[in-house]
Amino acid sequence: MSNLEREAVPSLCGGRGFVVAEPVRELLSPRKVKLGESSEVRRLLPNLGRRMVGAWCFVDHYGPDDIADEPGMQVAPHPHMGLQTVSWLHQGEVLHRDSTGSLQTIRPRELGLMTSGRAISHSEESPRPHARFLHGAQLWVALPDGHRHADPHFEHHADLPVVTARGVDATLILGSLDGATSPGTAYTPIVGADLSLAHGADVRLPLERDFEYAVLAMSGEVHVDGVPVLPGSMLYLGCGRDDLPLRAESDASVMLLGGEPFEEELIMFWNWIGRTQEEIEQARRDWMEGSRFGEVKGYDGAPLPAPELPTVPLKPRGRVR
Repeated sequence: MSNLEREAVPSLCGGRGFVVAEPVRELLSPRKVKLGESSEVRRLLPNLGRRMVGAWCFVDHYGPDDIADEPGMQVAPHPHMGLQTVSWLHQGEVLHRDSTGSLQTIRPRELGLMTSGRAISHSEESPRPHARFLHGAQLWVALPDGHRHADPHFEHHADLPVVTARGVDATLILGSLDGATSPGTAYTPIVGADLSLAHGADVRLPLERDFEYAVLAMSGEVHVDGVPVLPGSMLYLGCGRDDLPLRAESDASVMLLGGEPFEEELIMFWNWIGRTQEEIEQARRDWMEGSRFGEVKGYDGAPLPAPELPTVPLKPRGRVR
């Protein structure tokens, strides 16, 4: 899943000037965005108040949606560069195709990790037939300069490590947590974990003081460091924490996102991450001319056209507006 807005605007991200170096409780409200003809997502990053959490630079939460009589997810071929996409499901399935020839059905609690490197294109769709409900999150990770021109590739990890404590199971999506490490390839110090909390759970999750963190609520009623966080919203937590108190008022699920603050300044436009306006302009020309990003074979539909570039110059700057 990606940014399908036809009136795309640039997001200027990165740099450590606006990293909150102490613990905070900054509640981020989502922006509703149409995804294709039949789906709507809640966009948490980039947000008007905050652009990144570590290297995490894009977060969409969707569902649970009843798609029994709907086509479900239908995202036509589109390009990426300079980032990784993380597909994460709680319900349903997503069929992934990309220009490297990958064809993979992603199911709940399985990691679909696509590294775009210099250029890739892909499509995502609900299989036919498909499950009744669709619920999950789509996330992007910015690649650092030393890896953003790497060869594109796709990883699928069905078996992920789980850290268990009383009342909580934490599945490692990316990076490391409490001694466990995901098999997914990471290019910066980072963590992504899916936490399943039993009703009444009251736990403290170990954290890295040098990381900044946020928690995305997926389902149920949960208090994060004393703050109630409703499904589809996200609490930014800043840095300087040794642990994080979590209390579940019902069976609940949240995603913990964190990492070392991303030092480089970025330009994110549509589905590309670059460092200069010239890079973004070249990416748009290459996509519209059918070069560089390859071809997605097997999808029943035409590729998405790129939106027009803004008339104002694109300049990278900080993490918040």
